[in-house]
Formats: sequence, C-alpha cells, structure tokens
Amino acid sequence: MNQKMNTLTKWNPLREFEQMTNRMNNLFSRSLLPSIDEPIASAEWSPLVDVEESEKEYTIKAELPEVQKQNVKVELENGNIRISGERKLEKEESGRRFHRIERNYGAFERCFTLPEGTERKNVSAEFKDGLLKVHLPKGEGSIHKSLEIPVN
Repeated sequence: MNQKMNTLTKWNPLREFEQMTNRMNNLFSRSLLPSIDEPIASAEWSPLVDVEESEKEYTIKAELPEVQKQNVKVELENGNIRISGERKLEKEESGRRFHRIERNYGAFERCFTLPEGTERKNVSAEFKDGLLKVHLPKGEGSIHKSLEIPVN
C-alpha cells in the first residue's frame, strides 16, 4: 500500500490551482464517448482531506463517502497520525450490471506529521455522514508513542 506523508501546512491557493489543472488535463485526455467494451478498472484512491487550525486545535477532515465507520482506523505513531480504511466495491446482482465504474474502491491510507506540542492523550475522532473529523488539541504533550484513536 502506498503511504503518502503530508505535513500540516497553511493553505496555498496556487497548489489548489495546480491540482485543478491536472484534473482538467486528465478529464480532457479521456474519450468523450464511453465505450461499452472499455474495461472496468479501479485505481488506488486517496480520500480528500482538509486541515484547519484554530487557537485550541488542529482539525483534519477526510471525505469518506460510502465507507463504514468500522472500516476506518486512526492511529498516532512516532509523531505522525495515520488515517486508514477501506471502501468496498459494490457487487453486481441479478438484473443489474455495471458498464462503467469511475469511483475508486479498496484500501486507503493518509499520513500526516503532527506539529510539536500536540496533546496526544486528548486526540479524538468522530465519523458522521461520510466525514471523518480528527481533533488534535494543542498543548505541551509528547507524541512519540503508538496509540489507536477510537472513531465515534
């Protein structure tokens, strides 16, 4: 499984523009008329994430549509936070078949380096309506031991 390591940084609108440009190039490089014979394939996926900072905490919000809460895991380890899980592929049923699947399925993992002073003992996670929110309170705490965070 590929592991992407990110650091909590300030939002950069130029980075967003670059990502949008890459998505547009990818969109226009595809055929406009889908072929029925086109193979159904799924690439590795990575959920979209927002990171916010307030006076009291950092908040990581991850979009996890159609992921079940029991398939999401949040862990602190060696100064990093790891969000992992799996979105399961729908199965074809009698009377119904797929001609195209463009949404990605399978296991995912996102890792972020935590800033100094994050209070690991008070980290919490909540999952509702396909959105995972991980709250990372600021403080003097150490973040070097492993810890699994329950997802409520």
